[in-house]
Amino acid sequence: MDLKIIAMIPARYAASRFPAKLMQDLSGKPVILRTYEAAIKTNLFDDVFVVTDSPVIFDTISQAGGKAMMSKEEHDCGSDRIAEAVADMDVDIIVNVQGDEPFTDRESLVGVLEVFKTDSEKEIDLASLMVRIDDNEEIKNPNTVKVIVDNRNFALYFSRSPIPYHRNTEMDATYFKHKGIYAFRKEALMDFHRLPMLPLEATEKIEAIRYLEYGKKIKMVETTVTGIEIDTPDDLEKAQKAWK
Repeated sequence: MDLKIIAMIPARYAASRFPAKLMQDLSGKPVILRTYEAAIKTNLFDDVFVVTDSPVIFDTISQAGGKAMMSKEEHDCGSDRIAEAVADMDVDIIVNVQGDEPFTDRESLVGVLEVFKTDSEKEIDLASLMVRIDDNEEIKNPNTVKVIVDNRNFALYFSRSPIPYHRNTEMDATYFKHKGIYAFRKEALMDFHRLPMLPLEATEKIEAIRYLEYGKKIKMVETTVTGIEIDTPDDLEKAQKAWK
């Protein structure tokens, strides 16, 4: 199945926990440029764009020879920002690469894209990544989004709480962290943009829940690649060490 696949990197300048994090220096280049270059380097996409609300980020990507787009509107989340940008594009699959993931790797993305190539019935609306977690602190941490899946690895629910709740201690409980890389069919993304937020998404502040609340099917792909998401100054420090 020949699919036109692009990567979109939503890039907000203001971040509540770490303002201007995408413009922080990572071994000589801003984080957002490192992420853009990592996405290009995978050789998986027909095109890669940064879509941003910031003239500073726009100029940074453009001056480095990359492709950047300015958002026309204010958006609550990355999916809405991307939906505005791709509305008039002729594409099949859009991959949302987080702007704060300069260690974006080819192996995980191949796994996510593979599910669409074998999905002849178009059962899958979007695909995303999950990684097994064993650290109790991380399991309890509300900044770590957990996901539970059915026996075919379709997402049942996402939460900031530890799910599943480990009531029967004779059973081994397996916990998965949701990694925020999504691959959408274009129709599913445009539906997301059009449909209003419902109570569960509003309560948990997890955009993936909106898809579930409207009956969309999310295929989860397990990966062992954890990478480093830059959410805090500590993460940036870890990234600096890892880069060297």
